[in-house]
Amino acid sequence: MNAPRQTTQRPATLLVGDIGGTHTRLALVPLQGKPRELLAEQTFPSRDHSGIRPIVESFLARCDSSPPISACFCVAGPVIGTRARLTNLPWVLDEDALCNELGLQRVSLLNDLQATALAVPNLLPHELVTINPGVAVDGGAMAVFAPGTGLGEAFLIWTAQGHVACASEGGHTDFAPTNPTQAGLCAFLAERFGHASYELVCSGSGLPNVYDYLRSLNPAAESESLAARLQNTTDRTPWILAAALDDADPLAVSTLRTVIDIWGAEAGNLTLKVMALGGVYLGGGLPPRLLRQLQDGGFMRAFAAKGRFADMMNMVPVHVITTNAALLGATIHGQRQSVDLPRA
Repeated sequence: MNAPRQTTQRPATLLVGDIGGTHTRLALVPLQGKPRELLAEQTFPSRDHSGIRPIVESFLARCDSSPPISACFCVAGPVIGTRARLTNLPWVLDEDALCNELGLQRVSLLNDLQATALAVPNLLPHELVTINPGVAVDGGAMAVFAPGTGLGEAFLIWTAQGHVACASEGGHTDFAPTNPTQAGLCAFLAERFGHASYELVCSGSGLPNVYDYLRSLNPAAESESLAARLQNTTDRTPWILAAALDDADPLAVSTLRTVIDIWGAEAGNLTLKVMALGGVYLGGGLPPRLLRQLQDGGFMRAFAAKGRFADMMNMVPVHVITTNAALLGATIHGQRQSVDLPRA
């Protein structure tokens, strides 16, 4: 008599994505299991595609895992109800429409900073670099400040059920200068854009705005070599950032120094608003690339310069997140949302 054939059933999977203005990162993870257990992962340039569907189809066509039965996408923009409109990308996403288009049982959307905040209590020591050790207050709120293509902000509050991650659009609040140079920058932005927000200064897309203003104060400070590169590109941010990181161009260095000072001030503002005595976490794409500049003391001086609250601010732990926390948070949320789904 023949022995029964042994079959190995592959585990059900969850599709997760971090959809930003520059990149879209997709991954497949087990529907049940460890959130860091990536079965497949790939990054796509967002602006090369008309929406999320062709990216998902291209990604899944290359995967050798079970097709997903549900998905969770974190997006760089506000999620209102079941719809999301990306701030720096002309995409509108809808949970029900995506379910139908992608053939999934459930699709969840959440703000990318809310996803990052969800990940914060689950981060491992090697996924953080400490800027200020401080002393975390048990049960204290925590804040996330994330400059990337745009500027995201979020926070966590403690409840009897644990930490609750809350989204915000704090990056679009009014920029508040802290010195005469920044006051001039604020006026410059208001004239150019009609509204001077923190995102227009603190983000990767805002870096050229600061460079343009400082150049306007002293046009001779711009080097001929960097001027030539900037004239021949549609995206000036990488060139300005590279020149600043190489200490090769004084104007670029001054631009980055100004931006980091404003990071410190606004991260401090967020800390005070939510009393983030449990810690502040710097996320997004830029802080991990700027550890040397963040550790030289300037960021913390601006962060703590809050008058009578300076001593309290100096006690707040500040860390840089060095992993893709948004994707981790989307995985955590997606797995929680999928516990009641029938498996194939």
